[in-house]
Amino acid sequence: MEHSMALKRLKNEFLHISQNPPVGCSAGPIADNIFEWQAIIIGPSGSPYEGGIFTLKMVFPCNYPFKPPKIQFATKIYHPNIDRQGTICMNLLSLDWSPIVTVSKLLQAICSMLSEPVMEDMLVPEITKIYLKDRAKYELLARAYTEKYAI
Repeated sequence: MEHSMALKRLKNEFLHISQNPPVGCSAGPIADNIFEWQAIIIGPSGSPYEGGIFTLKMVFPCNYPFKPPKIQFATKIYHPNIDRQGTICMNLLSLDWSPIVTVSKLLQAICSMLSEPVMEDMLVPEITKIYLKDRAKYELLARAYTEKYAI
């Protein structure tokens, strides 16, 4: 029952995101597996990620949308909310998850997080410290990662 509900929801979301992609984002199933998607996020203008093309992997559980997908950056990124493995720390993917959240909304939230890290969801202490104490150094390092890995 849950599996078929997830399948229907994911097909609808893919149709929606194909016809109305969020600004700077795209996503869709990998091969024929509707439960595994690849997403692309273009680094937001005015952020240290501007000009970068970031690939993410999304894995949806069979009880989606009642449980959130697992989303991971495949492209290396220097960000206080994202660790070296690409794991994203964001309340929307855990405590604040709701079945009304769509793939489009998730991608928009991740884009927003790239522009403005979320203080209450900091994951990488070293990057957080630099972000809070020396914003210019943080932006320089984030730009360097973007140029090396995302362009």
